[in-house]
Amino acid sequence: MNLARLAAERAATKGPIGVAVIGAGKFGSMFLSQAPTSPGLRINVIIDLDIERAKAACRNVGWDEERIAACDFTEDGAEAIARDDIEVVVEVTGNPAAGIRHALAAIEAGKHIVMVNVEADVLAGPALAARARAAGVVYSMAYGDQPALVAEQVDWARAAGFQVIAAGKGTKYMPEYHAVTPDDVWSHYGLDPARAKAAGMNPQMFNSFLDGTKSSIEMAAIANACGLAVPSDGLHFPPCGVDDLPTILKPKSDGGQLEGRGMVEVVSSLNRDGSPVERDLRWGVYVVIEATNDYTASCFEQYGMRTDPSGRYGALYRPYHL
Repeated sequence: MNLARLAAERAATKGPIGVAVIGAGKFGSMFLSQAPTSPGLRINVIIDLDIERAKAACRNVGWDEERIAACDFTEDGAEAIARDDIEVVVEVTGNPAAGIRHALAAIEAGKHIVMVNVEADVLAGPALAARARAAGVVYSMAYGDQPALVAEQVDWARAAGFQVIAAGKGTKYMPEYHAVTPDDVWSHYGLDPARAKAAGMNPQMFNSFLDGTKSSIEMAAIANACGLAVPSDGLHFPPCGVDDLPTILKPKSDGGQLEGRGMVEVVSSLNRDGSPVERDLRWGVYVVIEATNDYTASCFEQYGMRTDPSGRYGALYRPYHL
């Protein structure tokens, strides 16, 4: 897509794109860490309920005092969104009500909105996207997070003429994780609670990653964005490595585990006995497609694509999201 070239051209002709970041937690920090070296981009304002914490987050990701001083910090999201030097709003609060308010304010002000806040997106994303289109601005999920990366793979598959059989992500999952709480979540990640706190990691959020909540929210967001179906009885989290994706994630009528075609599902990096899955997809995303004809199936084989035993179903995957 030549994004780096386009961003550099934009900076050379009109100056860098002015960005407002709402929320300086973990995801916000990762974005802020790359912003100084991203071409054609400038963070003009950071909105957070705790300004000193936001400044500390900037220092933690390598911002010097000069850069911090050049950026405005405020608690007032509506005022910041309305600023003339803001073109794109990056919403990273994780609060669905706040995220929807910020998105509506951005659309009303004619600003593009990147919704990192998947909780807000799954609640009102389709309606917000429709309103943004009517206003002539972009409403987008956050590239780098799993839902947007899955949507990218789905879009590639459809653009290339394939039917999407399944799409989703991997995670570390066991049925007993449904009973995990924020009080003991770090032991399941192998992390020291003090180090997790120092890194700005929220135990409630990371608990949602483990107990299936976040996976369900993200799959709903993907289903909404891509027009895919969801399992009628909920996600199954089948243990599955990357080599087995096209064998397990195909319809039951063809020997797989899906109710039908075109569904979202999350695969586990652990077998039900707790042993690790070989070549797991814990951090990644995938799409399963079906060959359109015998020639395409032969190409799957010729190019070393992972397929099911029939050779008709193939999978593409990305091992990490970042």
